[in-house]
Amino acid sequence: MASLHPCLSEILSHMVEDATDSPLTLKFGHKELIIRRRYEVISIINDFLIAIWFLVGSILFLFPEYEKAAVWLFIVGSFQFLIRPTIRLVSHLHIQQIPASNWES
Repeated sequence: MASLHPCLSEILSHMVEDATDSPLTLKFGHKELIIRRRYEVISIINDFLIAIWFLVGSILFLFPEYEKAAVWLFIVGSFQFLIRPTIRLVSHLHIQQIPASNWES
């Protein structure tokens, strides 16, 4: 297969990138919430949740009767630290349907 001109290759790369992270639009009555760069938004939400679990867990540790709940919040927050690189990895990997005309027999 012939190699593509660098400019054409870059244009195609941007087209694929735009197609894989197209905006998500949620309608609420007469208003719309448009979410761009979905994986980045998911990562930010994950970071907020991690901070909340660790903050609430730290406060609960001040009260001996809530230590068990605090430990569980730390475990949940720690698990979410594992989710972080998963979100980043998934944002770079996309499965794309190959048109039937390009299938090899």
